[in-house]
Amino acid sequence: MIDIPVKINERAILVAVDTKDHNRAVVEEHLSELEELALTAGADTIIKIIQDRYSFDPAFYIGKGKAEELASLTEMNDINLIIFDDDLSPVQVRNLEKLIDRKIVDRSGLILDIFASRAKTKEAKTQVELAQLQYMLPRLTRAWTHLSKQYGGIGTKGPGETQIETDRRMIRTRISLLKEKLNKIEAQRNTQSQGRKDFVKISLVGYTNAGKSTLFNLLTRSSVFAEDKLFATLDSTTRIFDLNKDSKVLISDTVGFIRKLPPHLVASFKSTLNEVREADLILHVIDLSHLYYEDHISVVDQTLKELGCENKDQIKVFNKLDSVDDKNRIQFVRNNYKNGIIISAVRGINISGLKDKITGLIEKSFIEEKVKLKLNESKKAASIHSLAHVLSEKYDENFIHIIYRANRENSSKIKKIIYEE
Repeated sequence: MIDIPVKINERAILVAVDTKDHNRAVVEEHLSELEELALTAGADTIIKIIQDRYSFDPAFYIGKGKAEELASLTEMNDINLIIFDDDLSPVQVRNLEKLIDRKIVDRSGLILDIFASRAKTKEAKTQVELAQLQYMLPRLTRAWTHLSKQYGGIGTKGPGETQIETDRRMIRTRISLLKEKLNKIEAQRNTQSQGRKDFVKISLVGYTNAGKSTLFNLLTRSSVFAEDKLFATLDSTTRIFDLNKDSKVLISDTVGFIRKLPPHLVASFKSTLNEVREADLILHVIDLSHLYYEDHISVVDQTLKELGCENKDQIKVFNKLDSVDDKNRIQFVRNNYKNGIIISAVRGINISGLKDKITGLIEKSFIEEKVKLKLNESKKAASIHSLAHVLSEKYDENFIHIIYRANRENSSKIKKIIYEE
């Protein structure tokens, strides 16, 4: 008889601070999202606490008195994990760990843990490890120092080296190796993208669990993993999408965004998020059934701005129509988001309308141009090939005649290249 181990979820207390910058309902919604994140990571929420303060306590986040009360609650309710809704400073972590003999995790640490458990490919694992190490470096505690003594002489650094300094040095070395590995991966991606320049490129973005992967599977007839959980997709996937009988485009599914996304994570996922930067058109998928969908829109728009993609052509795709009971919300979206479209990816509702909207925007955004170059301007011709879809290229005794199609951004770049002195 084989005993199959049963995974038991950890018992957690969730903690947030209401500093009066937001109304109470927003803080409660943030805490509910933290509860979803905790469940995704494998923790059951036993207690949720919101502490009213004018500002965060620099030493304990919630104040020493409340932290002592928290320590008592962990004992009484058999709690083994405490999760805070904001990032904690190294000082706050150390003070809380001294006072409360339980695991202390902040929001960024929790998100990184989820990413680590969901990473499947070599690239995703490398990106997550890099983000975790960058997050961990300033937060190393002095728990190891009791094992080390200060010795001088050969093989030591200065008067001696504590274990924490050794750990930091090892982490920095590992970070350098991972960055080098990701640079090679990015170079490979750039090579792959050169072979895709003849296609219009579309990128799906959105708040996590908005239904991007479900829509991607519907449009491309693929079977990318999709689940009603946060961060079901980490790796970007690109497929051909038959927009209509005469047009094929490339469409990419990307990792979902979330509020308070750790900056190290955005930086380490640079190669994956390049799919967004290189896109000609962005489909911003929004969960219309979510009460705070407008807040989600703001988070995604801000992340796109951080990526330098705020000026790209964008269609806001309001998904999960089948789960919306409030007719006023639907009417509000129709009145206020003129570039938007309402669909249900699960039910296939209004997908033809989405395709028509994509087709119209592509036709509006892409222009066809004719240029004439001298025979010795082969470098300029090569630049046109790298930035546009060349429809024809003919040579005569004196000139190269090129007809190309490009989006307005690349067309402007080509004109600068052609007419530069």
